[in-house]
Amino acid sequence: MAPETAAALSPAYEVKRRCVRYKLDVPVRVILHEEDRTLIRDGRGTELGEFGMCVLVGMELKVGGEVEIEFTLPYSGEPIRVSGAVRNRNGYRYGCEFIPEGQGARKDVARLRQVLQTFAANPSS
Repeated sequence: MAPETAAALSPAYEVKRRCVRYKLDVPVRVILHEEDRTLIRDGRGTELGEFGMCVLVGMELKVGGEVEIEFTLPYSGEPIRVSGAVRNRNGYRYGCEFIPEGQGARKDVARLRQVLQTFAANPSS
């Protein structure tokens, strides 16, 4: 799906959470570092919040395991890459919490936070 046709971010549903969660449909790349190899799979990001993302990816991830998620938000040119921990699973749908490690990842999460605040300030009708 081209970025121009990606759905605008909109609140997914109203549930008491640490932050607002937005529905979206963006391509993601999930990177899993194993002891003897690194696996990279393409998937879809379906929900996004300041602290994490829901991804659909055709690979086995363990709850509690660590992954890297790389994605580009709609109307943004630069990809965001951040480490995360798999917190829950339903089939091949995984809820991942962002765990920014290092200055670069913290900058990416700060940029993500800024973009989400922009979307929250300008709700679509």
